[in-house]
Amino acid sequence: MSEVIGLIPAAGRAKRISPLPCSKELYPVGFWRSPSEKEGRPKVVCHYLLEKMRAAGIAKAYIVLRQGKWDIPAYLQDGEIAGMQLAYLMMRLPFGVPYSLDQAYPFVRDAIIAFGFPDILFQSDDAFIELLAKKVASNADIMLGLFPADSPQDVDMVDLHENGRVRQIVIKPRQTQLRFTWGIAVWNPTFTEFMHNQLATLKESMAAKPELSMGHVIEAAVSSDLK
Repeated sequence: MSEVIGLIPAAGRAKRISPLPCSKELYPVGFWRSPSEKEGRPKVVCHYLLEKMRAAGIAKAYIVLRQGKWDIPAYLQDGEIAGMQLAYLMMRLPFGVPYSLDQAYPFVRDAIIAFGFPDILFQSDDAFIELLAKKVASNADIMLGLFPADSPQDVDMVDLHENGRVRQIVIKPRQTQLRFTWGIAVWNPTFTEFMHNQLATLKESMAAKPELSMGHVIEAAVSSDLK
């Protein structure tokens, strides 16, 4: 299997929960203690995602920032806090998460990608281990980690065939019988290439449109018969 690299978007403005004294990815949630420390210290929300990636043997990750969010690299630094090697990229086009992720295209185009949102907590600790194993077993282009959704009107809902293949991504439905949203994913270079080409096609028209979500790109991949 190709190298697995983490890809993490951290270019949002956190408008729904502002004002905050820090980037939302550094919001403290709980405590932790390193082996060399006697007392615990606050644990920031993105640390949980990095831990789950590291548990799956993922040693490298790119974090995509926007102007002004310098507190994230100042805190995480080179990644030793999570036992990983971290590098940082700058968002260029403010058209949504897919465009932020596409900044890493030259560096990850041949890698398997592990993706997660750095401001969302989820169970279980072996989620990426399971997801990577199932992706290999199924030979899927992209594998989604699904979670029960209490507020489907706020998230991307996933419609599945009985065999687990994605039939449709429904973006923030007002009413639905669907039960699950997606929160993490792993994908092959085939999906990285598909997303890169899709974004290049849409770029000229995006200034007059709402931001694109990853759900939109995944739905386009389903319609294009990616697995």
